[in-house]
Amino acid sequence: MHSWFGPALLDEARGTPEDQQEFRRLWLGFMTARVMLGLVLFLLQGSLYLLGQTVHVGLVLLCAGYFAATLMVRVAPRPERLGPNFDQRWFGSIGIDVLIFSALYMLHGSVINYTPLYTLPVLQAAVLGTLTLALGTAAGITLLLLAHSGWLALHGLAEGAPYIVQAALTGSGSFVIALLAHRLSARLASEQQRSRRSQNAMRLQQQVNDLVIESMSDGVLVVDARGTVHAANPAARRMLQADGRSLKVAPFNLADEPGWQSLAALVLLVFTGHGDFQNADINIQHLDEGDRPLRVRTRLTTAHWGDTDSLCVMFLQDQREMEARMRTEKLASMGRMSAAVAHEIRNPLAAIAQANALLDEELADPRQLRLTQMIRQNARRLGKIVDDVLNISRVGDQAISFEPQTLDLNQAVRRICRDWAGQNASADMLGMNLAPFPLLVSFDPEHLRRVLVNLLDNARRHASRQAESIQVVTQLNAGAEPLLAVWSDGPRMERSVEQHLFEPFFSSESRSSGLGLYICRELCAGHGATIAYQRTRRVARDTMMDGNEFLITLRRAQAAEGLPPAASQSASP
Repeated sequence: MHSWFGPALLDEARGTPEDQQEFRRLWLGFMTARVMLGLVLFLLQGSLYLLGQTVHVGLVLLCAGYFAATLMVRVAPRPERLGPNFDQRWFGSIGIDVLIFSALYMLHGSVINYTPLYTLPVLQAAVLGTLTLALGTAAGITLLLLAHSGWLALHGLAEGAPYIVQAALTGSGSFVIALLAHRLSARLASEQQRSRRSQNAMRLQQQVNDLVIESMSDGVLVVDARGTVHAANPAARRMLQADGRSLKVAPFNLADEPGWQSLAALVLLVFTGHGDFQNADINIQHLDEGDRPLRVRTRLTTAHWGDTDSLCVMFLQDQREMEARMRTEKLASMGRMSAAVAHEIRNPLAAIAQANALLDEELADPRQLRLTQMIRQNARRLGKIVDDVLNISRVGDQAISFEPQTLDLNQAVRRICRDWAGQNASADMLGMNLAPFPLLVSFDPEHLRRVLVNLLDNARRHASRQAESIQVVTQLNAGAEPLLAVWSDGPRMERSVEQHLFEPFFSSESRSSGLGLYICRELCAGHGATIAYQRTRRVARDTMMDGNEFLITLRRAQAAEGLPPAASQSASP
């Protein structure tokens, strides 16, 4: 399988801790072998000397010194790599071996054959060094043996032919060992590096796959034929569990919950031979939350732990989310059209205002003048609404801003709430808890009316219609910032609805355009205020009750900077 992460990315990780650790293991192996060989030589020479053999005491001391030298190198705190040349590091290990073994070979004569010992320095140079260093070491050993054979022949101390043949054979074997050992070590190093790169690529790709699956908006379940879920991403867990209930860590069984029976039935259908691919619309039943409609796609795959076991991968899509996205796409064009319509309204609206002004100059009847005044006021209000719609629908990154105006929040809220209660016959439902001191804020009065009326209308749709089922509160927070809260005793919102509350054209009701809360957010942002939703408790009908609350944090007007600290502390929630 080809990885997304090729050599260009993974080569940057070469030669770092793994390579150093591998070199350290090889180096320690060779140094341990030298120590053991030194100990054997020392014990051998010592035993021969104690048994009365013709062994010079110098050979015993030579072997003892070699053992001590190898032991000191073995306990060195830091392994050193061999260079490409015959430098100090070569002489500190391989060179000493060659000299000691040559001395033993020359001083012992034909009593003991020490030529097999030359294999150790040749292997060490071939594995820990370069090919040139290994061949040079083999050449040096061959020259030493040939020189010793020639010296013996010239002085008549022994027959030269056998020694020359032995030197030639030993040298040839050293060259062969050096070449083969270096090739094998290079091949093993290449295979190990390739394996490490493949493991790094698999690990990196696995991490990316896990991250993608974890962040997917679609749910993913891995289920076996018994209905046991072996893996579930966060999106699938959110779809399977109700708010406030913790889902068991995988593995768990789909038969554990009655609301999951439709999923379990679909798994059974897949494994009974009705096809690897299944598309079905099912409902997950959650207590106190109703049904959650899901669209499920399935596919069979082979499990890692056996060729006969198969797993069913299920892809879950929340249909409410899909419908919300489709509704947003459909109404986005309506939003652009509404901006165009609002722009076109300006011209006839200006003509109406101008005609009304001319008519007002000609009329003298007070009743007719009141009518023209109503036309003028409403035309002015309609013109301001058109400006706001065009301002909100403006395309680009420019921040929406309005002319700051100072108003008393308590007086404005009291007036707006009374007008709203009178128009909607909801005076019994509405309760007001206003701060006992003035709250001067920077906000346009007409924009505040639109925001508060939108929030009250929204609360009225979901409230219980009982006394104090809607409450409007003004106060200061701990940071002495004015707050306006609209609370209702309606049921908890579904999580999918809560996530898109302030998005344009999103609504949980099919008859709503979904612009109310979006306009509230944009108007608040234009005045430097913020609006948020929270689930909180308030006293209603002498009982602490849960409800939905929209909380607006407003910007204090300049004149409010001198508000006494005592007032701020007494009004803090």
